[in-house]
This record gives sequence, structure tokens and C-alpha cells, in this order.
Amino acid sequence: MQKIEAIIREDNFNPIKIALEEKGFISMTVSDVMGRGKQKGIALKWRAAEHRIEFLPKKKIELVVEDNDLQTVLDIICKTGKTGNIGDGKIFVMPIAEVIRIRTGDKGTEAL
Repeated sequence: MQKIEAIIREDNFNPIKIALEEKGFISMTVSDVMGRGKQKGIALKWRAAEHRIEFLPKKKIELVVEDNDLQTVLDIICKTGKTGNIGDGKIFVMPIAEVIRIRTGDKGTEAL
């Protein structure tokens, strides 16, 4: 099993969520986060002054999937979330040693 953490643009969340659901990936955790990448935020000009917004609002989607579904989910997120502009986001993939459903005690893929 693999854990996927995708940090994406807020306005790309609904299209990504819908695309994942259409392929059967319903279970996910979503958080509102703030962050920045290489662009170091954005500069806004107001009147004669420049104002820098260092951390931009993003969404973080977390999913745990079976190994054979990993590439499908990555492709969905990349294809749906890509604008081609700085700030599209990043995806992190981590191995999961164990999953346990607290309510039933199910383990492994049964707990997903």
C-alpha cells in the first residue's frame, strides 16, 4: 500500500476530487493548508507599494491506495491538476506498512 499526499491549487480540488471518484477512489482526507514553493509567494502591487504574500492557500489531499492503483491515481491528479503554471503543486508518495480499521479491527487492504 502507498500513501499519496498531493498539495494542489485550491481551484483544482473539485475537478480532481470528481475525477478520482469517477474511477472509484472515494476515500480521502482533505485539508486546507498554506505553503509556498520556489516562487516564494506572490508580489501584489497596490497603489504605489508592493505587497508580498509569502504563503498561498492550497489543498492537501491524502489517500492510501493499493500498490497496483498507485499509477492510476498519480495520473489522475497530474492530468487534472496541471495548468502548466508555477504553483500547480507537488505529490509525495510513501509506503504504508499497515492499515487497521479501528471499528472492526480489519487489517491491510481489507481496512481500506
